Amino acid sequence: MDTKLSVVINEKKTSIQFDNHHGGITIFNNNDTKNLLDEACIYFLLKNNTIIDIGKTGLTALFEDSDFQKIIVITPPWDIELDYLEILFIEEAEKNGLSLKNIQQENRNIPANSLKNVTKYKELLLLVLETFGYHFFQKQEPTAPPAAKPKHAKARHKWSKEISQIEFFIDSRESKATVLWHKRNEMLLKAGATMMKEPPLNKDGSLGFSARFGEKIREDHKDKIKNFVTTEDLILKSVNEVGLFLYFGGTNSWLELKDADGKSIDAWTIVE
Repeated sequence: MDTKLSVVINEKKTSIQFDNHHGGITIFNNNDTKNLLDEACIYFLLKNNTIIDIGKTGLTALFEDSDFQKIIVITPPWDIELDYLEILFIEEAEKNGLSLKNIQQENRNIPANSLKNVTKYKELLLLVLETFGYHFFQKQEPTAPPAAKPKHAKARHKWSKEISQIEFFIDSRESKATVLWHKRNEMLLKAGATMMKEPPLNKDGSLGFSARFGEKIREDHKDKIKNFVTTEDLILKSVNEVGLFLYFGGTNSWLELKDADGKSIDAWTIVE
């Protein structure tokens, strides 16, 4: 089946739109993450035209420490679930030996009634990307041995009913808080949490990517904050989001949350 595309190219980006409102692809020839702040999309980060990171935009996007040169943005149509498309692309990359950073997906189950539609769309995107020279495999020298397939690109953590009953404490980077991983996709931050007052700045005096996301989360919950102390219990989406909210990230929050005996939430939940 033929696919009709509308393509616009300039020195900064290449915009590819599918017909029939079927989404599109934008290839940015720079590493300016401002392009991702408000866009609901899947992103690929590339170094030397090799994909090094895959994720979706929103509060879980964490890649300010990544060394990349280009960004590819996938904007799917309304009937394609962003989470499921991200899962398929991550699995495609791992299957082909790509080593990815900052993977946020922990639950990779896709409902059967969605799998066929999302897979078909992913295959269409792969066809277009490969036509434009972007491939889901690691380039190798002809004489080099094939890259070993990694077990997992990032540590994976598993929620359980047992974990939901454990209080974890943060005392780091000017912040003190009590947190429970009380549901699979929810972290409960207890009232009275103390927050870092000022975000760290880049060398040029600008806000980093994590700091900007941290400020956005704070803005979303500003009615429950007074003098940098939370006045009510808050629900956040992940361990990383807790770190962004309290101290603008900058460290591995899985190691910062510890129980009363000093055992980290990472040690409690990591999947070997």
